[in-house]
Amino acid sequence: MTTRDTRSPMACASPPAGAESVMAGRSLWSATAAPIDACPQLRSALQAQMAVIGAGYTGLSAALRLAEAGRDVVVLDGMDLGDGASGRNGGQVIAGLKYDPDVLEAMYGGGLGAKLVATVAAGPDLVFELIRSHGIACEPVRNGWLQLATSQSALGPIAARARQWQARGAAVEMLSQADAARLTGTQRYYGGLIDRRGGTVQPLAYVRGLASAALRAGVRLFTHSAAIRLERCDGQWRIHTRDGSVSCGQIVFATNAYSDKFVEPLQRTVVAVPSMQVATAPLPVELRRSILPGGQSVSDTWRLLRYFRLDAQGRLIMGSRGVFGNVPPAHAARLHYRAVREIYPQLAGISFDYHWAGLVAMTPDHLPHLHEVAPGIVAGLGYNGRGVAMATVMGTLLARRLLGENAQDLGFPVTPVRPMRLHRFSRFGVVAAIQYLRALDGAAAIAEKLTRRRRTM
Repeated sequence: MTTRDTRSPMACASPPAGAESVMAGRSLWSATAAPIDACPQLRSALQAQMAVIGAGYTGLSAALRLAEAGRDVVVLDGMDLGDGASGRNGGQVIAGLKYDPDVLEAMYGGGLGAKLVATVAAGPDLVFELIRSHGIACEPVRNGWLQLATSQSALGPIAARARQWQARGAAVEMLSQADAARLTGTQRYYGGLIDRRGGTVQPLAYVRGLASAALRAGVRLFTHSAAIRLERCDGQWRIHTRDGSVSCGQIVFATNAYSDKFVEPLQRTVVAVPSMQVATAPLPVELRRSILPGGQSVSDTWRLLRYFRLDAQGRLIMGSRGVFGNVPPAHAARLHYRAVREIYPQLAGISFDYHWAGLVAMTPDHLPHLHEVAPGIVAGLGYNGRGVAMATVMGTLLARRLLGENAQDLGFPVTPVRPMRLHRFSRFGVVAAIQYLRALDGAAAIAEKLTRRRRTM
């Protein structure tokens, strides 16, 4: 038997150094999601056809697809189920990517570009179909996603986006300023679009539901079982954890922002950026009738965008960029409080019951990536804040590839791993960029207030 240490392509589903400081605070989702039986820790040597490292949306949707195709699958995660981004995000289910359809088609050409647009457009359909077919109790609401303009000048790009999706048959419509006010209960926005393909879920309940579906399909799922070493042995991959191992023919890496230095080349393709959310107490009935009465979720057009929604109990959830470092939650959330007061002055005095944060994987090109890391190893990561739909789609794409589908038929580009140069300094660059964008947003907000004041004089 020959053994070769191959640490370079290996991923480990545990938080990267320093992540704990931005993950503090009790999550609304962990307080309200239905419990699930604890998964065991791997303490033996297993044989499987395929292994998945990372039990978030990507890993679990891949494992579910593989198991439904008759494959024997083991899933490993270094944390508890949903402790990463899949259990901490805002629960917005959004179609598409950061780039508009025309731009994507220009980037990749008419053939692959058109397939890519169709693939990412179908993300919400896949999410809500999985919820329906597997009976996942995750408070699904599919009443649309609003992208709203914080200035008059922001309406032009939104209108162009709406036209491009409409040309492809999507249920996307422009909203007037009056429409935006009616749907949100605030006068803050100049209009925008409604994308009726979108919706919301309770994100931790969704990931737990995917796990339950995978277990019913025969997947063996282990938590607190971080992969620590990978070797090639007799034509198979062997993944070692602290107390066990898995031997298999193929592997999915699905660790996203929580990839650690054990897979340094893959880790260096993304920058882990903190995102923070706060949630109010349930709103009084009279306020709840006027604030987001249709149940849509919202994203705005600030450079450091804000996103907000109501949960099933009528709490307002506000999210935006978080902070690096060990910062008290009340201090870290002060900009979130300010945003709530600015958008909804009628909520003055409302209490905030929850504060939580997590990591978002950002890529230099603002696109998710599907990689073939080594023979029999594929990876998907880098959702840039649109992970509920896109990570679910990515998991199915990775499964299809391992099941033998040609790369050109996936409807998504398969690219080589391209680590960022000077990645170790990326945190400093992100901090500087956040401060710069926050300053630009602050200046734009002042200018907007002056413009509004002149119009009312």
